[in-house]
Amino acid sequence: MECKRKSKWLWNRGAQLAAFASACFLSLVVLFCVPAWTQAGIPSSTPTVPQPEVPKDALGRTTPRGTVFGFLSAAHKGDFELAARYLNTGFRGKATTDLARQFFVVLDRRLPARLNAISDLPEGSHSNPLKPDEDVVGTVMSAKGDIDIIVERVDRGKPTGPVWIFSSKTLESIPDLFAELEEVPVESVLPGFLVNTRLAGIVLFEWLAVFVGMPLFYLLTTLVSRSLNRLIGQWRRRLYGNPDLPDPHVLPIPVRILLLAAVIRWLLTVLSLPLLARQFWSSTSIVITTAGSVWLLILVNGWAETFIRRHLRGVNLTGTASMLRLARRTIDGLIIFVGVLVTLYHFGVQLTAALAGLSIGGIAIAFAAQKTLENVIGGISLILDRAVRIGDTLRVGETLGTVDDIGLRSTRIRTLDRTMVTVPNGQIANLSLENLSARDKFWLHPILRLRYGTTEGQMHALLASIRALLEETRFIDPPSVRVRFLSFGSSCPKLF
Repeated sequence: MECKRKSKWLWNRGAQLAAFASACFLSLVVLFCVPAWTQAGIPSSTPTVPQPEVPKDALGRTTPRGTVFGFLSAAHKGDFELAARYLNTGFRGKATTDLARQFFVVLDRRLPARLNAISDLPEGSHSNPLKPDEDVVGTVMSAKGDIDIIVERVDRGKPTGPVWIFSSKTLESIPDLFAELEEVPVESVLPGFLVNTRLAGIVLFEWLAVFVGMPLFYLLTTLVSRSLNRLIGQWRRRLYGNPDLPDPHVLPIPVRILLLAAVIRWLLTVLSLPLLARQFWSSTSIVITTAGSVWLLILVNGWAETFIRRHLRGVNLTGTASMLRLARRTIDGLIIFVGVLVTLYHFGVQLTAALAGLSIGGIAIAFAAQKTLENVIGGISLILDRAVRIGDTLRVGETLGTVDDIGLRSTRIRTLDRTMVTVPNGQIANLSLENLSARDKFWLHPILRLRYGTTEGQMHALLASIRALLEETRFIDPPSVRVRFLSFGSSCPKLF
């Protein structure tokens, strides 16, 4: 018992450490993605079809997303003269530089953190067919109503060709939006070294939030979960009068992960963070929510399998258990697959090509595993038809024995010589199957031998006596009783 408790404790600790490590790893991946976006300007993406070659702009203004990230990158470096070249003002000078600074502040504080949804195609997203040369990258709320942040495509001629820049219509609203800003930035209330110190291009405050803030919150949820487990466990033991009832798991690990994501989303609505920080934490919360949801659904799927097994405990469930296990694994795989697709979609990955590649790969795997799939399908049909059960005496081809186990791929038969024969289910489905245990009656046909000295009267009396005895026996079907003289043997007559 002590070994079981220790192994269970080690398992729970390992699961908790794995959950914490996974959350930190995912957050670290997203953390490194944000500065990479700002430095690259244009995130790489694999087009589904070959695109015509577009003239390259040195500032990365070939696509709407490249314009947005290029402007944010220049403004973050404090180069507002370069940032002004992403604005459609028609003039240069200090006024344009000041406008670029105000525009950056407005975007940094008010633009929704949905940078992954911005089009990365040279022709834009075509969200409005009536205005193919305009793209809306976000909507900023103001006292006068919602204002769309628009980039428009302008042809600058050779060598750059068409480029995307922020619309002059949007820039007209920037001074009023800048005057409305009242939020106090978080970095203004933090110590200077947390905001100004950078490691690998990332602010020290974000490093501490990932590797200190998130672990502390997860530790807090763990302590709360243990306290609730003990309280509810004591209440259950008193209610049912059973001191051996274990403590329930009120907050399993996936629920704690989802609580962490919910707290992150709540803090995003409370704190005034920069745009890239909001983008990072928004992506982090989505990734954590997806991982927690996938984990929770897998746990629920396992609980459902356990419940079904307990509900059908009194039935011969060896074959059904194999089907339940296969169904559970299939559903688990689908849950993980959907979770990966949701994550990839959030980061702007083209899913059409990925699904097409998976379809081709699935067809190739199906051809390669044709025999295995045949056995699995044969096993499913064998289990559903309930033609064979554990303990049945079975004859498959030349194999005769007792069924020891029914799996999805094969069936094991214990022969009369006590050897174990494994027969693929596909072969059982195709061969003639004789189930000797399913017969309802036995054909009893013994042969009695008499002496040659037996007279005719004695033989008639013997036949009548045997027939009457068999007809009176309740284990024998009376219409099937037949007792007659069969033949003369080499040394005696035979009765059948």
